[in-house]
Amino acid sequence: MEDIVGGWWDKLVKRAAYRGHAAAAVRLEQVAPLAPVFFRAMGGDPALALRSTVGTEHGARRRWLERLSGTGERVELAWSDQQAFYLPEKIELFADAALNRELYFWLMALAATAQPAGDWLNANRQATAACLSAMPGLAASYQRLVAAHLPQRPDPARLPPAEAAWERAIRQALLQPQQTLDTPPPARAPYPMPLWLHPAPPTLEHTAPSTAQDPQQSGPRSKPQQRQRRRYRAQRVVQDERKNGMLMIFRAESLFTWDEYVKVNRHTDEDDDDNAAAAAEDMNRLSLAQDAHTKGGKLKFDLDLPAAAWDDTPLGPGLLLPEWNWKQQRLVDDHCRLQPMLPRDAVPAALPARLLPLARRLRRQFQALAPERTLKSGQECGPDIDIDRVIRFMAERHSGVAQSEPGLYQAWPPGERSLACLTLADLSLSTESWVGDEAGRVIDVIRDSLLLFAEALSAAGDSFGLYGFSSIRRQEVRFQVLKDFAERYDDSTRGRILAIRPGYYTRMGAAIRQSSRILLQQPAARRLLLIISDGKPNDLDHYEGRHGIEDTRQAILEARRDGLLPFCLTVDREAGDYLPHLFGHRGYVVVQQAQMLPSVLTRLYAHLTA
Repeated sequence: MEDIVGGWWDKLVKRAAYRGHAAAAVRLEQVAPLAPVFFRAMGGDPALALRSTVGTEHGARRRWLERLSGTGERVELAWSDQQAFYLPEKIELFADAALNRELYFWLMALAATAQPAGDWLNANRQATAACLSAMPGLAASYQRLVAAHLPQRPDPARLPPAEAAWERAIRQALLQPQQTLDTPPPARAPYPMPLWLHPAPPTLEHTAPSTAQDPQQSGPRSKPQQRQRRRYRAQRVVQDERKNGMLMIFRAESLFTWDEYVKVNRHTDEDDDDNAAAAAEDMNRLSLAQDAHTKGGKLKFDLDLPAAAWDDTPLGPGLLLPEWNWKQQRLVDDHCRLQPMLPRDAVPAALPARLLPLARRLRRQFQALAPERTLKSGQECGPDIDIDRVIRFMAERHSGVAQSEPGLYQAWPPGERSLACLTLADLSLSTESWVGDEAGRVIDVIRDSLLLFAEALSAAGDSFGLYGFSSIRRQEVRFQVLKDFAERYDDSTRGRILAIRPGYYTRMGAAIRQSSRILLQQPAARRLLLIISDGKPNDLDHYEGRHGIEDTRQAILEARRDGLLPFCLTVDREAGDYLPHLFGHRGYVVVQQAQMLPSVLTRLYAHLTA
């Protein structure tokens, strides 16, 4: 098959090889500041992230493009899926840089238009017509792009009949997108269409007839056979080159510390629990994490739940919580099981000596946030005598109208801000990644942040609680209780914070819902929910990708409807792709350097509660 495709493309490349115009090239980074705003202004799905096409796993498409490049260059196309909208890393299709820039914005406008069902050619034709009808101001730009691109396409008169039919149909769709068009008979892949969206152009792999099946393989298969086929299919997964080379394609929470990767196949049907368990079977022991209790640099498998003797201490039987199904647009009751827990091996401890200078400075700063004491007169008890009230009482007593028990004292009671803050920290396995030799791991930065933040809040006198979370599928959402609102902040709390360990995944929606329930029980006028995370929502089952994003967003919306103020701090540099959809443009902060998280956290709290 590859030889047939290669021979056909070699002949086509000799007739029409794309050379590019490097001098007029426009790169994605040049339009990146305007791209998200423009895409959403055109009506694009706000949950879609905008990403580059470089290094994607679409190997067949990349081969299709590379064969069109006579000089080894690649013609990158644009496409979208349920997770992201992919734009070329650079566009050098035209000799005019202004046209290359206009092509970026045309592709974004086209992607923002609802894609109709149907074949690749008619789907793009109808989307083009709908886009021009909804946004007539783009018509002039579109006509310039078409006029500049048509001379670059091969002459149908010089193509074989099947390919010529496709080329004529494409030209007609470009010039007259409003007119209906019959799809030509199946043919080999046409010359690339950079003005349209992909990822499914009619390549030879899509149109060639399928080979005969083995009679022994036909008919229904048993579940063991299906599980075995899933293992075989896992070997065909292509590594995602956009990420770290040692990561798996699904980027399981950005696990930067893995020493190797294993090709696996992710199951996505949330309604089939048996298949979900089977698909996740190969995932149970894939992640390698450094064990703090081992010596000599040994590694242990850290994705299975530990034995009861080594696990954290559970508090109660667990809680059943709902989860948002974005496809059905409804909450599924009792879908997740959340287990409150206390960190294992937590012993009372003092604040580490290296944090004492910064803690003293933060305490002095946050003491200024505490409400000032105000003098109150006429109190029944107090440290000072109210001379004015005493004189008035003596005069009234001589006149015979004195009160029996007047308030004759002055007092300076502490002021109250009526504020409660719950801090929820991501303790997933991705926090084990290193951020520098001095700063250590992300989990070390989070641990220091919680300690310093607690010191500052205790100085301010505000009511606060500290919690952490991780998960391994919906049946085990682990909710670490570091400091409850009813507890004092003391050495016991510090010991729990020092005992936290990274592990598992990030089912954020359930943790946010439980945090909201706890925060709503606090008698305060203002309730702040601070979330510290280093990556997007993620878990082994269908929570990966869009499902996790939408469930988390729904949990945030529920918290806001209840009067809470949720806010997120993250060290994920890609957070700008998804956090605006979750928290809004003013509901999050991206910390570029993880070691700055403690100072950013305390400054942010002072700003939010001022």
